[in-house]
Amino acid sequence: MSSDEPTTVLTAITQRRFLLTGWPWRSLGHVLTTVPVVCVVALPFTAFCVPWLVLAVWAGGGMYPQPLGRVLFLGVLGAVLMFGLGPLVAIPLAALERTRLRLVSRDRALSAHCCPPAAGLWAWVRTRYTEAATWRELGYTFLLLTLVPALWLSGAVIVGLIVVMVVSPLLVRDGDEAVALGFSQITSVDQAVPYAIAGLLLLPAIPYVSALIAGLHGALARSLLCGDDPDALRARLVEVSRSRARLVDSFEAERRRIERDLHDGAQSLLVNLTLQLGMAKLDLPPDSAAAKSVSQAHDQAKELMAELRQLIRGIHPRVLTDRGLPYALRALTEDFVAPVGVAADLPSRPAPDVEVAAYFVVVEALNNVAKHADATVVDVAVRRDREVLVVEVVDDGCGGADPQRGSGLTGLADRVAAVDGRMLLSSPPGGPTVVRVELPWIES
Repeated sequence: MSSDEPTTVLTAITQRRFLLTGWPWRSLGHVLTTVPVVCVVALPFTAFCVPWLVLAVWAGGGMYPQPLGRVLFLGVLGAVLMFGLGPLVAIPLAALERTRLRLVSRDRALSAHCCPPAAGLWAWVRTRYTEAATWRELGYTFLLLTLVPALWLSGAVIVGLIVVMVVSPLLVRDGDEAVALGFSQITSVDQAVPYAIAGLLLLPAIPYVSALIAGLHGALARSLLCGDDPDALRARLVEVSRSRARLVDSFEAERRRIERDLHDGAQSLLVNLTLQLGMAKLDLPPDSAAAKSVSQAHDQAKELMAELRQLIRGIHPRVLTDRGLPYALRALTEDFVAPVGVAADLPSRPAPDVEVAAYFVVVEALNNVAKHADATVVDVAVRRDREVLVVEVVDDGCGGADPQRGSGLTGLADRVAAVDGRMLLSSPPGGPTVVRVELPWIES
């Protein structure tokens, strides 16, 4: 399903091709199946309300005063029946409504409660009667028996009026009976023809009416039956976390593959080319034009090899994989534009994804220092604090770093969040700038 395809009938109504899609038929199916559902649910709830109906008849009919004990008994009996047995009707109704909701919604996140657990019926009853979802389902049942019929009836009146307008010439053809259309009456065919034409023009509005009724009903059901389900939300959160971890792992694996291919392939070929050019330069007369061309090519090959090493280091440094984070950080800061002090003393190596995240935190921080900070001294500290790997990069530059003005710090925060870490930034105008990252310590 494409990203611009509507997921609910209410959003589908706003599209021009609505009548050419399957949404009108899905909406009609939802509206028509609502009638038997309401009729079936109304039977037990009518029985639950009998004690209250008796009290209402006594109060409204002016009958002789009833004893207080009888009034209390009927009131309590009605409450017990409604709130004690009502959930037993509302729970299967909610499961059915979640299924019917798929007619007017394509959201894959629609969820339903499970069947009774293995612990037994009493454990299921205790669980269901103490969770908020059950009482939302009961509230939806009340609205289904009161608000939804009114909504459905208003739509039926509109559709019926359009149909009567269309067939009004046939109804007054004999001239014996008048047809009432709103506030006017039609007694002849000549009076009915304009209404019939207007009804024909309004016929395409009927699918919109049914879609609007089904969409409003679906929105009500969705808000009460599918919202804030802790189990569903927890399951979705776990799945999102797992998918994010899989993406990070696959991304890092691809980085390592590219680094390995460049290191073992392109860099090896470039080294051989540099050596051959050097040998060729020795075999040529020093003052010849060919020697000058070969010498220039040799220098360019050496520059290209240096740039390729920097590129490989930026993709995934081999020293990080082979020797660990402290050695990789010292190799990274050797050629930096400002003096960098590295204090990295770790008792062991963390997990590869945490180690890679910590390394590129320092890479991005140093890039920001080189571009914007105008710093003279930079300090990098990496240490383990209980179950947290702490990475700090401090510079004495001009400060004023703002994540809103560039994507570097934002990307850095996203990388840290991908491994369930957090980033803290302190960069007042005039400096110093402190980037502190805390990553969960996971043993390699």
